[in-house]
Amino acid sequence: MGLPYPLCGSCTLSSSDLPFFNLESNFDIPRMFTPLFLGGGIDGGARLTLDAITNAIPFVFELGVDFETCLEAPHIVMLSQKNEGIEGKAFVVTGGLGFVGSALCLELKRRGAREVRAFDLCPLSPWSCALKDKGVRCIQGDIACKEDVERALRGADCVFHLAAFGMSGKEMLQLGRVDEVNINGTCYVLDACLDLGIKRLVYCSTYNVVFGGQQIINGNETLPYFPIDHHVDPYGRSKSIAEQLVLKNNARTLKGDSGNRLYTCAVRPAAIYGPGEGRHLPRIITMARLGLLLFRIGDQTVKSDWLFVDNLVLALILASMGLLDDNPSKGKLPVAAGQAYFISDGSPVNSFDFLQPLLRSLDYELPKTSLPVHNALVIGRICWAVYTILYPWLNRWWLPQPFILPSEVHKVGVTHYFSYLKAKEEIGYVPMVTSQEGIDLTISYWQERKRTTLDGPTIYVWLFCVIGMISLFCGAFLPERGIMFLLRATCLFVFRSIWVTRLVFLLATAAHIVEAIYAWFLAKRVDHANAKGWFWQTFALGFFSLRLLLKRARK
Repeated sequence: MGLPYPLCGSCTLSSSDLPFFNLESNFDIPRMFTPLFLGGGIDGGARLTLDAITNAIPFVFELGVDFETCLEAPHIVMLSQKNEGIEGKAFVVTGGLGFVGSALCLELKRRGAREVRAFDLCPLSPWSCALKDKGVRCIQGDIACKEDVERALRGADCVFHLAAFGMSGKEMLQLGRVDEVNINGTCYVLDACLDLGIKRLVYCSTYNVVFGGQQIINGNETLPYFPIDHHVDPYGRSKSIAEQLVLKNNARTLKGDSGNRLYTCAVRPAAIYGPGEGRHLPRIITMARLGLLLFRIGDQTVKSDWLFVDNLVLALILASMGLLDDNPSKGKLPVAAGQAYFISDGSPVNSFDFLQPLLRSLDYELPKTSLPVHNALVIGRICWAVYTILYPWLNRWWLPQPFILPSEVHKVGVTHYFSYLKAKEEIGYVPMVTSQEGIDLTISYWQERKRTTLDGPTIYVWLFCVIGMISLFCGAFLPERGIMFLLRATCLFVFRSIWVTRLVFLLATAAHIVEAIYAWFLAKRVDHANAKGWFWQTFALGFFSLRLLLKRARK
């Protein structure tokens, strides 16, 4: 039974192909160059001199590779010395204006790439100016449009395929667009690589190709793909199909170029974080600010992986080096050809414990109450059902992100973490930034961001003040018709007379106006950019808003 997806001409795949990409774990340490050994004892082994060690050290630290790995796989040092496969080459990064894509583009330029193109649907992003300043060419286009893909990829030496859709939130419910971008878009990229003679393709995948809610402890690349029909969200399913397409097309002969082949690999990153990350952390921090982080999910023994953005960029670059066809290590194939690699910081941790220092630094707290996973899944399914009904309005600005969805419950409530040993031994990946360093950098970024943006109280304060003032006005001044009768009766019960009710409303309004004017002048001095916002927020909320501004002024 074939897949119900309109795959492109070069990318043919049946559903029977999908489950059978179990990657071998019993691999030999790669040897792209003549092995180097300290001391003798191995016939034919060259001796690594003290001078060679000394000369290699700066490159080792720049790449983030530990010295033990260099002794085991010395080709890593040689690659880093030469920026092999980067200097003088042209690269295309799909999703290049995103958080990871922008960081990758800048790093490629820093390492001497001749040309770097950021291909993205969005015309602008927070990193657009930095990219243009460094000479990155920004190309606007749709990954789901074959002509746009061919236009962006023409003349490239290597492609990093990062563009994706539906990872979390409202996007996850847009099933058609998820398949269009993640499956068809990947087909178009593969077709373009084969048609245009591009030799290297690095695909950014996800843990979800093997994880679907089951416990995984120190997993590796030998784990089978999670059954396609059992995914709880379209994102994991579509990324699994796309990854298998990419790996299935490894070593295919390029059209019109006899002897040369397209080499592909997949990088499976953990949850990504870092300064400027715009998907997970802003949503979590917004919920904390509004007082909507009501409980933890699962118990405190649950662990999962996180990945700092610089570590992911390093892994992607190393993977591209591992696809160089002039450095074969397994027969006639490059070391990374046809392979998938789990990438993380290597420090599995409870997600709520991981986020606690960040939230505390912003004066927010995580609740101590835990909700069992099965109960959280009920909430997730209710949210999914409600937002499915609201499907026509999913892209409207006024519709907030869902509280939580089933796949997000699994991500934070079920233990799943993986070893990056294969990536270390085959392509030389070792995290260059520790989890502690990464969270410290992220905390600094968010503290600065909070100092320069309008802060606000919880949603409960908003509801109390706004609904309270409107109800007070209606009960004091509007005629007793329909629901107004209940409001009038409530006001009379609390304030004993209409005259007192009107007086209370007028005094409260006057107080809000005075506080708003004071907030305006104070904000002009301590937070000039947000003075207008402080005025209107204080006008609506009174002292609940003013006290936050006073706290900022004291700091």
